[in-house]
Amino acid sequence: MTRLTPAAVFALAIALTPPAHAQSEDSRAGRNLAAACANCHGTNGVSQPGMPTLAARERSYLVQQMQDFKAGRRPATIMHQIAKGYTDEQIEAIAAYLSAQKAR
Repeated sequence: MTRLTPAAVFALAIALTPPAHAQSEDSRAGRNLAAACANCHGTNGVSQPGMPTLAARERSYLVQQMQDFKAGRRPATIMHQIAKGYTDEQIEAIAAYLSAQKAR
């Protein structure tokens, strides 16, 4: 049987521990993806008059609207093209982030 030295055990533990930045990247995925929405829908989904505010909307509503744009079921000038660029997982992440924001 091979015995590991304390230094080898420590090195193995470090190697098997997921990096902290990987965990934080997952938690920020929705925010990072939603940044593209700010051009029209405002920072954190709070828009100026004339454009729908996305902040604090129901998550399921946001997902459904994006899926409808993506599938061409909802008419749009540009959103149908934008929505096609996102995977279902990315749409879920964006909706989760925006629904958690305050509408002010």
